[in-house]
Amino acid sequence: MTADLSGKTALVTGARRGIGRAAARALADSGAEVVGVSASASDADEFRSFRCDFGDRRAVHELVALLPEVDILVLNAGTIERKPAVDHADELWDRVLEVNLTAPFVLARELGRRMVERGGGKIIFVASMLSFQGGITVPSYAASKSAIAGLTRALANEWASRGVNVNAIAPGYIRTDNTRALQDDEARSRQILDRIPAGRWGVPDDLRGAFVFLASSASDYVHGTVLPVDGGWLAR
Repeated sequence: MTADLSGKTALVTGARRGIGRAAARALADSGAEVVGVSASASDADEFRSFRCDFGDRRAVHELVALLPEVDILVLNAGTIERKPAVDHADELWDRVLEVNLTAPFVLARELGRRMVERGGGKIIFVASMLSFQGGITVPSYAASKSAIAGLTRALANEWASRGVNVNAIAPGYIRTDNTRALQDDEARSRQILDRIPAGRWGVPDDLRGAFVFLASSASDYVHGTVLPVDGGWLAR
């Protein structure tokens, strides 16, 4: 067993910032050649990069045709809309589900097909605490992340025997752009902190080890798992 990823190519979506950037750097530090995809990729990125609007299904399919063969696929890109259910318009629902669920499925299906044909590969979805819980005023996000957990298990059931590991990481409350509204709400932030046994918000680098583990041969007998990295949140 080893966490050495030398000679492997990893594709990370949403690689420019936050959790995606931490994942990309961790995989690169372990020896992988990293390819990043994001909606705002540029020539200044530290990895080879592609630009894609994950809310545009045609753009996702066009992206697939451009991508190299990959050994590791990290499906991290996502979005969130904070509106109560009674005000959660169809267009908000559609956008979140397209970015958070449909785009990852299309990429996993198309690149996973190649992995199955080769007889090996690692797919890592990014789930959420809301893969386990309902959250507040984020119905589309909760639905999409609950579905990601189910999709992880469904693909693992199909592909484990073909040498492809499909797993997910469920970050806890991490200091990223997606949680900015919660961080800035003093009362809500205190409620969150009071429940985390570790006593602090997480940072993207807290997830580095989990990504490297699931991308490496150390996880070869791990299939269909949703791994929380949450400071103990779910233990409460």
